[in-house]
Amino acid sequence: MAKVATVLTDLLAEAGVRQVFGNPSGPWCPFMEAMRTGDVAFVLVSNEATAGFMADVCARITGKPGACYGTTGPGATNLTTGVGSAWLDHSPLLAFTTEARDPMRHRTVQMWIDHQALFKPLTKWTTTLRATNLRDTFARAVQVALAEVPGPVHLGIPEDLGDEDVPEGAMATPEWLGPPLPQASQIEQVRALLQGARKPLLAVGLSAMRTGAWQPLRRFIETQRMPAIFTPMAKGILDEDHPCYAGVLFHGLSDIVAETHHQADLVLAIGYDPVEFNYEDWMPDAPLVSIDSRPPDIDRSSYRVLCEVVGELPMAVEQLAAFPRFDHAWDLQALAHRRAQMFSLLTPVSSPFGPRHALTILRELLPRDGILTCDVGAHTHLIGQLWRPYAPGNLIMTNGWSSMGFGIPAALAAKLCLPERTVACVTGDGGFLMMVGEMATAARLGLPIVFVVLTDRNLQLIKIKQERKGYPQYGTALYTDAYQPAPHYFGVPVIAASDPKAFHEGLETALAMTEPVIVEALVDPDEYNALILKPHK
Repeated sequence: MAKVATVLTDLLAEAGVRQVFGNPSGPWCPFMEAMRTGDVAFVLVSNEATAGFMADVCARITGKPGACYGTTGPGATNLTTGVGSAWLDHSPLLAFTTEARDPMRHRTVQMWIDHQALFKPLTKWTTTLRATNLRDTFARAVQVALAEVPGPVHLGIPEDLGDEDVPEGAMATPEWLGPPLPQASQIEQVRALLQGARKPLLAVGLSAMRTGAWQPLRRFIETQRMPAIFTPMAKGILDEDHPCYAGVLFHGLSDIVAETHHQADLVLAIGYDPVEFNYEDWMPDAPLVSIDSRPPDIDRSSYRVLCEVVGELPMAVEQLAAFPRFDHAWDLQALAHRRAQMFSLLTPVSSPFGPRHALTILRELLPRDGILTCDVGAHTHLIGQLWRPYAPGNLIMTNGWSSMGFGIPAALAAKLCLPERTVACVTGDGGFLMMVGEMATAARLGLPIVFVVLTDRNLQLIKIKQERKGYPQYGTALYTDAYQPAPHYFGVPVIAASDPKAFHEGLETALAMTEPVIVEALVDPDEYNALILKPHK
């Protein structure tokens, strides 16, 4: 009979998993040995949070479950930071942790806490693996992780399980339960409401991106010629020079975006997930029509929901794309003027050297199909409006979980999954400090990634919020006045730049390199204040 470690490795490979990310412990050794000789690689990272983030991003890119591991206690608690990203940003993920042996589960044991209780609030399902039903439990875990809405599953592994024998037997094939088909009567109701609206507005969210509904959605927009607003994680669905493009909610210059959406007399939400931005924070006084795989999460005591199409999202949007064009009262020339105004304000001025300069130069030099991963901070609000991905999936961010430290692991995962693509990461210095240890991972794996660090020496987003409340700056400074860029971090070289010319030259050099490299942009952050955290309603 085969051992648990060998069987589990084979099951992972059959499920399409190519890497398990983590930081090992003694009980994990049999699994690493099985992976060494099998078809799944174990990838060592510096922090288990990175393992979760990387598994999340691998799942987004491949459509297969991502996989990560953390040991007992502190390994598991670190892992929850990355697993939470898959929970709120909706990626299928298998999180493995070592658990205490059965006789010790309710005893006082070094490093041991109840992992089942720990992972319950941020997974779709949590259970403990047993040799006797390993295959069936794994099959169910994959099914649960992939089922709509996708998300993480936690699988505890008792510390002595890896060397146990697995009884022979075929793996059960779970019944696949996808979302229901959209009902024809509901589609007809959408048609009637859309036809009767004077100024219908399209609001597109991350579910439209992750389900692939963006293809029929583009055809629907081309036919109806109605303004479309997007959440940040839906960027790339529509070209930002398109006549119907109205901007991104919540991020930079959202007050200009609001000039469009406050005119709407009907909001048609397609794949809109309020995990990025609640309806109540931006919706005009207009009724809602929701098309998604689940009912809309909205305060129904304040907003009217006229129609809900709950079902298979791409199929529902395909049916919408077959509608004839309906007349409306939108002035697309006025929309074009607002769009031009927004892009003009996002264009960098001659001096000083600020984040707009850095992002504009990066966009100029990064190939059109290049992938940008984005961390969390003031720069995220700028990237959310300024950056042009050119295609779905070319911008990878977390806007549901929104954890600082996401950008670097996301870049590592993207390069592993898509080695032929150019990958860059933009992070603030705060997020960089959280994950700087992963420079050792990038160097060890030989991943040619360009890490752009926007150094402004502060937690800038919090500093701005303090200023707007009239508080003095406190608790946000990252460095002393003596700070200077380092020559390298764990073998990854640093190219420092304090003006646009030096940054342009440094970035050209970095993009030509065949190893990971950091380009540190010493930016003046003052421009953030005029561009981000603007009114939404």
